[in-house]
Amino acid sequence: MKSFIQTLLVLVAAFSFLATCHANDRPNVILIFADDLGPGMLGCYGQEVVTTPNIDRLAREGMKFTNYYGGVYCAPARWTLLTGMHDGRNGGWAQNRAGLPIWRDAGQITEEDYQERFAKHKAKSNPIADDEVFLAQVAQQAGYKTAQFGKLDRGFLTWNERVQRFGWDFHEGYYDHQRCHGFYPPYLWRNGERFELPGNTMADCGKTSEKGDEPVGYGGETYSQNVFIEGILNYLRSDHDQPFFLYHPTQLPHGPVAIPELHPDFADHPKMSLAEKKYASMVKMLDDHVGLIMNELVTLGIDDNTVVLFTSDNGHELYYGPKPSYKAQTLVNGDPANLTDKKWRTSECNDIFDGAGGRAGLKRSGYQGGMQCPMIVRWPGKIQEGSESSLLTAHYDFLATLADLVGEHKPNGKDGISYLPTLLGQKQPEKHDFVVINNRFNAMGSRALITGEGLKLVEADRKQGVFQLYDISTDNEERTNLASGYPEKVEELKQILMREIDSPRPDLP
Repeated sequence: MKSFIQTLLVLVAAFSFLATCHANDRPNVILIFADDLGPGMLGCYGQEVVTTPNIDRLAREGMKFTNYYGGVYCAPARWTLLTGMHDGRNGGWAQNRAGLPIWRDAGQITEEDYQERFAKHKAKSNPIADDEVFLAQVAQQAGYKTAQFGKLDRGFLTWNERVQRFGWDFHEGYYDHQRCHGFYPPYLWRNGERFELPGNTMADCGKTSEKGDEPVGYGGETYSQNVFIEGILNYLRSDHDQPFFLYHPTQLPHGPVAIPELHPDFADHPKMSLAEKKYASMVKMLDDHVGLIMNELVTLGIDDNTVVLFTSDNGHELYYGPKPSYKAQTLVNGDPANLTDKKWRTSECNDIFDGAGGRAGLKRSGYQGGMQCPMIVRWPGKIQEGSESSLLTAHYDFLATLADLVGEHKPNGKDGISYLPTLLGQKQPEKHDFVVINNRFNAMGSRALITGEGLKLVEADRKQGVFQLYDISTDNEERTNLASGYPEKVEELKQILMREIDSPRPDLP
């Protein structure tokens, strides 16, 4: 009996050792999720004014996607990422209301009133089904540690238990996305515990005006993004002993613009306004922080076994320069823009950066400028350096891809498709017939459907029932509307799009 027990203990130890070895072979995963950053703001996608060497390095040493889609607006974009469902599904645009903590902190409501309102908010705030599986939970189920730093949850007002329900073992950041419009919050949250930020006293977190002409450093003393990068680096140093999934939904470079100091590249730039200098400095800080993360991976000896992904929630947004002309839909010469031959473009309307890179529209638009996003993935020794992919992909594919990376089954009913085979240079067995982008705005185009063959249907005018058709494989700037020549194709794609909008979720019973 003693010999049997000893043998059994040896077998158990051996199995445990093999399991540990297998776990250590699985890659760590870091997803850096920029805010309102169009592809055109990155050097590897054509930016010429602002240099982004660290993000460009990810592309140079990894794979750059050229046909990748997010949302058109912050909360739905995060919802589709975290659920693995396209945002036409029920609940994709059901974000709750933010701002309640600001009212309390500003003395507009009492603490008692705040607690009463917050309790009501929790009770009716988009209930989560018991069996719903979110992005971070996929990693948890595979034995990974999970951590989130920045704009927590999918928006707009959340709390500790809800963030934990989304699958985060550790979290640090903002519970209220309206407070994220300022970069100097009086306090942030870490695993449900509030911690104060020295020198920050403004209830609105130091939110600046749309003009962005406040003095550099306006708002407080402790800049939120410096808090987050310090937290990320500390987390990596203390928690890299087992596989982890780290998600960093940063505020950068969402406006209104605010920065502790101007970057030397722009401080004395002769052609930039103060707001443009601040915005460019925010992009540079984002790039610098990517560099700090990459350097830390090398220092810790985990660089080769860490997959780093970089993307943004939606298309480009202006917090400087020609924003008034976009709101008014006027061109440089004062003529009105239209949705046919005179679409509003950063490349033609005095955006010094051309942040949308020639694409039509901005955030909230149904055209490419509102929804096409950067996506760069680096995994040394696994992904071919300097490679590109035109595979049709979207935020909601990341959940399935993460499942493949960590060795977990994709939850049933999810809309996403794993693009890991493409990353590894293998044949992509499963591809999208179409990608759906929902949009409840109608300022410059609305909802859209992109097909695997390269066609894009845009609901140009919802009230008038006007749809346009583009071949984005050859016309990514959407200059030539093909709808009149292909009415049957327009009707076919329209029926698919309308079927998918407000459709049931196949991942829930």
